[in-house]
Amino acid sequence: MAKSDSFFIRASTDFNGLTFAQSAIDCGAYVDALGKSVLRLHNISVQWGSGMPQMIIPGGDHQAAFQLTTQSQGTLVPATDKSVISTGTISYSGNAGSASTVSDNLDIAPQQWTNGYLVGVEQLYLGVDASEATAGGMDACHIVLECTVETLSSSAAMALALSQQ
Repeated sequence: MAKSDSFFIRASTDFNGLTFAQSAIDCGAYVDALGKSVLRLHNISVQWGSGMPQMIIPGGDHQAAFQLTTQSQGTLVPATDKSVISTGTISYSGNAGSASTVSDNLDIAPQQWTNGYLVGVEQLYLGVDASEATAGGMDACHIVLECTVETLSSSAAMALALSQQ
């Protein structure tokens, strides 16, 4: 099984806190089931917001969640959904002008698995939802995926692609 050096795929989804938002990530340059090429995700890193949300959060408790899936979704889905690659949240609370607590969590991530996560589809989807309207810079979810490209047998690559549709 041939492997490439690792490289990074970066993606973002903007959201308004009122509705589920999703962006497609094109992996067609790396994944070709008939050509025996698949993508292995080794790590995912997540950054929330375009600014410093912990510095300008209005009062109250807030939460935002993301998911990375192999299928387009209309809402956040549970880990039991076969399309889920990674999920996570950020939670924050405090008074206007300052945050008393900020915590982020990766519920599921490729780095938690022994061999990462193998992807055999040409599109991934980054979905985001939040508990309320955008608050103080919390208007986007940015991800960085550490990946390699691998070659599989034709039958294994086709089975993988079909299982993640």
